[in-house]
Amino acid sequence: VQLQASGGGPVQPGGSLTLSCAISGDTSDVLGMGWFRQAPGKKREFVAAIRWYDGATYYMNNREGRVTVSRDNAKNTIYLQMDNLTPEDTADYYCASAPLQPDYEVDKASEYNYWGQGTEVTVSS
Repeated sequence: VQLQASGGGPVQPGGSLTLSCAISGDTSDVLGMGWFRQAPGKKREFVAAIRWYDGATYYMNNREGRVTVSRDNAKNTIYLQMDNLTPEDTADYYCASAPLQPDYEVDKASEYNYWGQGTEVTVSS
């Protein structure tokens, strides 16, 4: 599985941005897709995830409503729409895929075995 994240860039506070993650290769073993982010000097943290076969979505506690994760199975692409962005959202955003497994813990980076290269989001006026 290869993942290609895109859509990052500069955005003003209060603005919106939609990130994309194109998936190629054998996806038959993919259970879920996640978005994580890492700000300078901080640990990588979970943002959102979507289960590949049924579209069930999961969000970090305080992000539901500002963040929407979706998928287009026909295009093998997932999206992360972010609204009302603040400077605290500035980070490198990564998409990742998790293989079929019992007890999939969506917010744990260790559950994901393939990672995209990251796309940078900078929120600044």
